[in-house]
This record gives sequence, structure tokens and C-alpha cells, in this order.
Amino acid sequence: MNNNKALHGCVLLLLWPFQGPTGSMAECQDPGSTHCTISLEKLLDRAIQHAELIYLVSENSLTLFEEMFIPFQVQIPLTQTGNTCTTSTLSIPASRSEVQENSDKWLLHSILFLIKFWIDPLVKLQTSLDRYDNAPMTLINKTKWISEKLMNLAQGVTILIQKMLGEGAVMLEQNNKNLADYPVHFDMLDSVLRDYTLLACFKKDTHKMETFLKLLKCRRKGGLGCSLL
Repeated sequence: MNNNKALHGCVLLLLWPFQGPTGSMAECQDPGSTHCTISLEKLLDRAIQHAELIYLVSENSLTLFEEMFIPFQVQIPLTQTGNTCTTSTLSIPASRSEVQENSDKWLLHSILFLIKFWIDPLVKLQTSLDRYDNAPMTLINKTKWISEKLMNLAQGVTILIQKMLGEGAVMLEQNNKNLADYPVHFDMLDSVLRDYTLLACFKKDTHKMETFLKLLKCRRKGGLGCSLL
């Protein structure tokens, strides 16, 4: 209960500085325009705040899902199986050394690719949770909230790419497998394990997004400790 209250406080604290009338990250007349009333530095800060908050809520959602549906003895093996995550097979920096070697351009496009990759699986996750007999509304609402904020983050990162690079997106190699390819039939046990894996993988990828954005900010400030991120 205390953790939920703390999370609610963090949500209120972090949301108010960068929500305009529409709740979007950037105050632009045209979402595709580079003419925004927000500076590049502030836009990057807001993107980082968004990523931090999305990670915080995803972590809270995973914990809530574990408490509701996953026996303790199977939690650790599932969360440690990194190769169950579809994005682990994609051409996106993974290790710290790989991240440091990549350009700002590659980091930005990797962030946007991860965001776009997760938009559809999160929608399908909501559909799956709606079919549970006892899924708490708190969990369902959190996944819906994450989807909305992920769209806002996509808008902000797209503008960052336009402002920092002055170009459109590049295509990254993608594996054909999809975590959210749900079967037509509904088996409760299979669905629980699949949804739990999806939440665990999403949490890992939101941490990547947050780390990449913080690295970009550190590089822009000329920090000497960027390699420690």
C-alpha cells in the first residue's frame, strides 16, 4: 500500500511540468514540426522524465502481476531468462561497451524503434488482462496509462531526431517473432506466463530507453562520466 502511494505521488510530481493542454511532451502546433516552443535541452529532460516514469510504473505493474498471479518459486527463473525477450534478437545496443560505441543517431533511432515495437504488444496485453477473471483494475489501468505515455514519448523522440539530426528515421533489422502474437484460444496458464514474460521484457526495454536518453544528455553536456551510465 505504501509503495502504491509513493508511486502515485511520483506520478503527480513528474507529470505536471511537461503536460500541456493535450498532455503531450512538446508544445508544438504540428507534432511533425521542428518549430516547438520548447528548447532542445528541456525536451530531452522531459523525454528522460517520461522514460523514468514509464520504467517506474512498469516495475510496479510487474510486481503487482507477480503478487497476483505468479508463485514465488517461478519468478526468478522467468525474469532471468533474457533470451525470451524478442527485442534481444534485434540490432539494438545491449552491453555497456556497445552502447558507448554507438553514435547519437543510432541511440535515438534505437529508442524510437523500441517505443514503436512495444505499442502494439501493450494494447494486446490489455486485451489479455481484460479476459482474466480476477485481474485488478489497478493493473489494467496502469497498462493503459503506460500505452498513452509511450505514445507521448514517441512524439518527443521523433522531434528530438528532427531537431538533433535533421532527418527521418532509419530502419533497423527486425526479427519476425512477436511477443504479442496471441493465439485465438484462451488458456489461463499460458496467458499468465506469456503476459508475465511480456511485462518483464518491457521493463528491461524501458530501462534501455531511459539509459540511452541519459547518455545523450550527458554527451551534450560534455560530461566525462558518461561511460559510467
